Amino acid sequence: PFFMLAGEVMNVGGLSRRIVDLALALVGHVKGGLGYVTIMAGCLLSALSGSAVADAAALTALLLPMMVKAGHNKVRAGGLIASVGVIGPVIPPSIGLVIFGVAANVSISKLFMAAIVPGLLIGGALWVTWAWLVRREDIVPPPRKSRAEIIAAFRSATWALLLPVIILVGLRMGVFTPTEAAVVAAVYALFISTVVYRELKPSQLYGVFVSSAKTSAIVMFLIAAAMVSSWLITVANLPAAVVGLLQPLLDSPILLMAAIMLLVMAVGTAMDMTPTILILTPVLMPVVKAAGIDPVYFGVLFIINNSIGLVTPPVGTVLNVVAGVGRMRMDDVTRGVMPFMLAEFAVMFLMVVFPALVIVPARWFSG
Repeated sequence: PFFMLAGEVMNVGGLSRRIVDLALALVGHVKGGLGYVTIMAGCLLSALSGSAVADAAALTALLLPMMVKAGHNKVRAGGLIASVGVIGPVIPPSIGLVIFGVAANVSISKLFMAAIVPGLLIGGALWVTWAWLVRREDIVPPPRKSRAEIIAAFRSATWALLLPVIILVGLRMGVFTPTEAAVVAAVYALFISTVVYRELKPSQLYGVFVSSAKTSAIVMFLIAAAMVSSWLITVANLPAAVVGLLQPLLDSPILLMAAIMLLVMAVGTAMDMTPTILILTPVLMPVVKAAGIDPVYFGVLFIINNSIGLVTPPVGTVLNVVAGVGRMRMDDVTRGVMPFMLAEFAVMFLMVVFPALVIVPARWFSG
């Protein structure tokens, strides 16, 4: 709940806007620069809020009008913003990783450390895809910002940039637990928004608290309902049935992971992220453990797959957010997101084939 509160405060309190301004100062002058700004800002915002919906809403409101005004195709721009929202639940602090860690009894700190490189790889894939798509667009980029303007943008965003550093270093050094980290994030965001930036007024606090409480209540209700589902799944001996079904693949972890990812991909088209995590985790974890697959590695790929499901029709929660905030048709956003979604799936299956892309950096970050 406190991570959700932190994300809400950052959007209202000006932290998100300053991140976008910094990205604009750094790469806004290159061809297709607003697309690169979107990707860079998305990665930075992911390290602040951990919510795909919050990131997508903020980026759509801030950047979609700018991209359309600059001459970019609105369908493509909306698709890019939606796909960047996928990074939100991957780069820590991630609400999805927290929910999975609780459901699977896996170290949340290790999940956070393991997800850093995969999240950046997804951002890199989107960067390359955008560069390929806009190479023929005849758009004149704005002039390069002066060194003084870049320094000013960096100074303005410094307080926002310090938040993920504090969280990750604190977790890495064992200063606080993931739950305590969420409280630190919320208190820090409130302090910066009200005292330093002075954009969050006392009169706005009630609305911020109510909004984050509503979001938290929805998640908690889903968790409670999923606990009942988990009990029914256990009583029905479904995990054993799934293990038996996948028995031929237990000796080949890569093939097993590929099969599981295809299953999760199919489920993700019809279910939102949180219920998918809570329902499938107790079913799949016994299979993963039986095959000797690292639970942290599995958790990261599982969350990446569920995150991509947020931009997969017909449900596509993030697609609905971009369509609503950007006043676009749902089918237009769906059409625009397709090339970026394929790039994200390609990165995910690359990590299935080469587990070291996740495991090695995770061990390095975790010590």
